[in-house]
Amino acid sequence: QGKLLRYYEIMHDSRQQSLQDKEMIQGLVSDISHQVKTPIANMKLYIGILQKPDLTEEKRDLFLRTLDDQISKLDFLMQTLVKMSRLETRVISLNIRSRKLLDILASALGAAVCAAEDKDIRLETDCEPGIFVAADEKWTAEAVFNVLDNAVKYTGPGGRIHVMVRCQEVFTKISVQDTGKGIARERQAEIFSRFYREPEVHGQNGIGIGLYLARKILE
Repeated sequence: QGKLLRYYEIMHDSRQQSLQDKEMIQGLVSDISHQVKTPIANMKLYIGILQKPDLTEEKRDLFLRTLDDQISKLDFLMQTLVKMSRLETRVISLNIRSRKLLDILASALGAAVCAAEDKDIRLETDCEPGIFVAADEKWTAEAVFNVLDNAVKYTGPGGRIHVMVRCQEVFTKISVQDTGKGIARERQAEIFSRFYREPEVHGQNGIGIGLYLARKILE
């Protein structure tokens, strides 16, 4: 009787996991469909305008550049969604070994420096050169970059971003501080959710995936 009860418990857990996986995939497909709808609709609109025979060369060049911009945005979105789906379904391959943390930070900072320079934002790093961590270099740099990218995006021109590393007893802590607008305390639990964006920044570029990806990578 005990074995039979255990069998039913296992079957119940398996069924529950299957339902959760199905709901997760359905939610992911719905989110992807929603995110790609706008750039595709814009591209169709611009293609229709470009087919007009009476369009001037100046306007044609303008709409071609706009179309190219939409294609770049869609390409970025699809690459990001592929990363997200790989993390959601846990199909990524991690190469975890001892890495020099300063090299990982340099990779992340290097990817963020151009956007920071465009806004005259000063990037500062406080990390001892001899710190090593057990980590996957590529995905850890991706997680740090996503936090930095978010900091650059919402820090005003002439601001500052400070990256500080401290070794704790059981982990190494990477802190990213900026002089941006900050986040209301009641919303701080939401910012790492998929596609979440602060109400005040809906007019700015972004799709609300960067911090979510950072959380999934760390998990």
